[in-house]
Amino acid sequence: MSLALIGSSTPVPAAGPRTGGVRVLLENVTVAFDGHPAIHHLTGELQPGALLAVVGPNGAGKSTLLRALAGRQRLASGRIGIEPRRRGTVAYLPQQAQIDRSFPIGVRDLVSSGLWGRIGAFGGLGRRERVEVERALGAVGLEGFEARGIGTLSGGQLQRALFARLILQDAPLILLDEPFAAIDQRTVRDLMELIGRWHGEGRTVVAVLHDLEQVRSHFPETLLLAREPIAWGATREVLASENLLRARAMTEAFDDAAGLCALGATA
Repeated sequence: MSLALIGSSTPVPAAGPRTGGVRVLLENVTVAFDGHPAIHHLTGELQPGALLAVVGPNGAGKSTLLRALAGRQRLASGRIGIEPRRRGTVAYLPQQAQIDRSFPIGVRDLVSSGLWGRIGAFGGLGRRERVEVERALGAVGLEGFEARGIGTLSGGQLQRALFARLILQDAPLILLDEPFAAIDQRTVRDLMELIGRWHGEGRTVVAVLHDLEQVRSHFPETLLLAREPIAWGATREVLASENLLRARAMTEAFDDAAGLCALGATA
């Protein structure tokens, strides 16, 4: 069995949900910026249908890992593989801070972009696609918001729209970078329910999170990262206090070493 290199809770009945997840393999993965490793020597495997939380201190490499899994970050060394790999395998949700809310686009168009993998960026929406968009908006509680500009939305409303776009992407591997940051608790509950449904459909879901109680309550598997892996496995074991203390200490040590290198370069 070969691995291809990479560089909805509420299904949409018209398209038919693509149930089932994918296997993800990481072999000695290292990502570096300006010669300084952001992640190094990460090896592990995600089984199809895994629900994985990625946690760690600020600067631990969590968002970098998700970009690498999405094929948006070049590796310095190592390998990431997905099996089976096909068009539309990965759906990636970046942090809200990376989204330009001043861009003049409405909610309907934002959500519809989840269909680009099927109809293309310039393809028109037929009746079937319009129905899918309406159903996705309904699944996240945004009926009646279709014509609103994204700049008028609250943080929670924008995140609901982005999750509606994920529904339409219908991917077996879903990557979520801090999906619950700065949104209200009701939205957190609703979107967590959606993630649970994706997991129930057998999709592979990876989420970067900061709320460890939320991780303990909803995610059976956790990767604790501090630029290199501290622990990866059952959440209860990974989030042991000694592992958390070690992660913090290692991240601070990396930061101190980087500061000394920068000082030496300017001396």
